[in-house]
Amino acid sequence: MIHPTAEIEEGAFVHPTARIWHYAHIRKGAHIGENTIIGRGVFVDMNVHVGKNCKVQNYACLYHGTVVEDGVFIGPRAITTNDKHPRAINKDGTIKTEDDWQCGQVVIGEGASLGAGVIVLPDVIIAPGTMIGAGAVVSKNTTAGTYKGVPAVNYGDPE
Repeated sequence: MIHPTAEIEEGAFVHPTARIWHYAHIRKGAHIGENTIIGRGVFVDMNVHVGKNCKVQNYACLYHGTVVEDGVFIGPRAITTNDKHPRAINKDGTIKTEDDWQCGQVVIGEGASLGAGVIVLPDVIIAPGTMIGAGAVVSKNTTAGTYKGVPAVNYGDPE
């Protein structure tokens, strides 16, 4: 099921059992796996891979360089980032282009859960099964556990 207001760019793959809701935007080269649900207003950037049986809640943004493994939950307005040094212009005032930065990667391990409003900075791996509490900012790789706060801190076993 793909809602008529969703935008699926040519070259994106959406598994026939996936559900894409209102105003979602799936860019070219993106992959949406089997039984995955993409909520209202979600942005999935080019070449992002979302595995099977995932839930990506309303208005989440998954930027280029993101890999979401199977069974992951991504809460509303969660964001993965890909630029450690974001700038609009170069020192000489010219607009930055794709050639002016290196894309960072985010990997969200199988069965992990990101609460509402979580921000994941570039070059971070979230371990399988990890629980990230709402509003946390993840700036370093995680091990299994429950993370909360800014910056995110491990509070023990996942709940």
